[in-house]
Amino acid sequence: MPISIHRRPCETVIHAGVQRIISLIIPWGKDGWMDITQDVHEIEARVGRLSPVQKLLLVTDGSVTQLLETVTGNVVTVETEVQEIAGADTATAERLGIRKRDPVNHRVVNLKDTATGRVLVHAISETPISRLPPEFREDLMKADIPIGRIISHHRIEARREILNARVADAGSEGNRIFSILKSEPLLCRQYRIIHNGEPLIFIEEQFPYNMFLDERRVIVETPSRIHLTLIDMHGGSGRVDGGVGIALDEPGIHLEVRQSPEFGVEGCDDRTAELTREIATRVLAGIRAGSSVSVVVRKAYPSHIGLGSGSQLSLATARAICELYGKPLPPRELARLVGRGGTSGIGTAAFESGGFIIDGGHQFGTGCEKSDFRPSSASRGVRPPPVIVRHDFPPEWQILLAIPNLPSGASGAMEADIFRSRCPVPVEEVQKLSHEILMRMLPGLVEHDLDLFGSSVNAIQTLGFKKVEISLQPSAVTGLLEVMRSSGAAGAGLSSFGPACYAVCDSGVREIESAARSFMDTGGGGTTIITTARNTGAAVRVA
Repeated sequence: MPISIHRRPCETVIHAGVQRIISLIIPWGKDGWMDITQDVHEIEARVGRLSPVQKLLLVTDGSVTQLLETVTGNVVTVETEVQEIAGADTATAERLGIRKRDPVNHRVVNLKDTATGRVLVHAISETPISRLPPEFREDLMKADIPIGRIISHHRIEARREILNARVADAGSEGNRIFSILKSEPLLCRQYRIIHNGEPLIFIEEQFPYNMFLDERRVIVETPSRIHLTLIDMHGGSGRVDGGVGIALDEPGIHLEVRQSPEFGVEGCDDRTAELTREIATRVLAGIRAGSSVSVVVRKAYPSHIGLGSGSQLSLATARAICELYGKPLPPRELARLVGRGGTSGIGTAAFESGGFIIDGGHQFGTGCEKSDFRPSSASRGVRPPPVIVRHDFPPEWQILLAIPNLPSGASGAMEADIFRSRCPVPVEEVQKLSHEILMRMLPGLVEHDLDLFGSSVNAIQTLGFKKVEISLQPSAVTGLLEVMRSSGAAGAGLSSFGPACYAVCDSGVREIESAARSFMDTGGGGTTIITTARNTGAAVRVA
C-alpha cells in the first residue's frame, strides 16, 4: 500500500544533495541514473524515506566494499557461503549473454563489519568462466576477496551497469543472514560489470531497510491466534471465562515506530490507523512520554474476523512505544495499559509466548473482578487472566484458515448483547467441555495424536459458549466446517465469533484447501491461508 512521505526542510536538502551525487556517479543512458532514481522513488513510496547512505548503496557504480568501510569506519571482509561452478540456467544465460549450461562461477557471500561481526550486505554473483583471465579466475576462486578489489588489483577496465532496485521481504533466509525479523523489508539491486563490451559478472546485492538509517526505531512482529473456545460461561464455580487458543505464524502484524515531531500513522487502512492512533495516544500518556511518534504498519490483517488482530495491533503498538522510550513492560501490563484481556487471555498469551494456550479465567461474583458476563471489549480495567497451560503445538501439524467473505463477526454492542442474553450457559455443558479439554484435547496435543486432538476440536463446537457462537452463523460457515471435515481434516472449528474457520491436519492440506475454496466460491468467495502454529511470541528488534 502506498505510503505518504512527509519530509522536513533539512531532509529535502539532503535528498537533493544525494540526487546531485547520483547524477555524477551513474552514467546517463538506457540503464542510467534517471532509470535507477525512478526505482528509488518507487521504493520510498512503498517503504518510506531512505537515508543518503541507503541511496548511495542502491545506485553506486563504484566499490561497495570501499563505500561500506567509509560509512562504518571499519574493515569489511568477505564471508563466503557458496562457491561452485555450475551450468548457466536460462535467466543467468540471458543476463550474461552466454549459452544455457555454459560453465558459470556461482558465488554467494556476506560482506561483514569485522568490528561488530554484523552482516552488512548479502551478495550473489554469476561469472562466465570463459570470459575470465586466468589470474582473475584464480583470485575469484580464492573466494574471500571482494570482487571490486580483484578488479582493481588486476587493473581491469570495467564499468557497472545498474539494472534495477527493488524491495523484497526478508523471509526465513533474510532472518538467517541478517538476524532481522522475517517480515522486514530488504532493499535489493541488480547490476552487471561490463568488460570489453560484454557482461563479465552479474551481481545481486541485498541489505535490510532498517540498516544505515539516520534514526532509531523499534520493529515488532506478532503472531495471530485462533480462539478455540471459552470454557466457563456459567460462573457457578466462582470463576468465569477461561479460554483455549493457538498462536499462528500467519497472518501477523508488523509495525515500526520512531520518535517524530508530528504524530502519524501510515501504511494501513483507515480502521487500522484509527485504532493504532488511539492506542499510541493512550500509551504515550500512560508512560508520560514527552514527545510524539510516527508509526508505519507494514503488515496487518482484517479486524473482527476471529483472528485477534485488535489485540495484536494494540500490544505491538504499546510494546514498540515503551521500548522506544526505554520503559519496557511485560505483556500482561501492556494488556492492561491498552485495555485488552478482560475476558480471554489468549491474545495476550499468544503475544507473550505463542503455542497452545489455556487461561484460567477471572474471579466471578459480587465484589470480584467480574460480576456479570461481558466480552473483552466491555471489560476494560479487568486484568488479563492467568495462563494455566502453555505447550508447544506440534510443528508437523498444519492449520488451514478459511475465511468466507461475510460481514465481520460480532463486536461492540452486538457482542456485549450476546453475552448478556445467552449467558449463563448450562453448567452441565461447562462440565462436559472441561472434561473434553482435560481428557481428550490435552492428551491428544501432548502425545501428538492428531486424530484424538481433531475429534476433540469437533466435539467442542457443540458445547458451551462455542455452541452459542456456532448457532449464530450462517450456512456459509457451518457448511464450510462440514466440507473441511469431509475432505480429510482431523478437526475443524470456528475461531471466536468468526467468520474465520480453521482445520487441523498433517497431510492433504491442499485437497482440503481446494474443497474449502470451491465451497466458498459457490457463495460470496473467501480467502484461505495455510499456516502452522507459532511456538514463540512476538519478536521485537531495535534498529
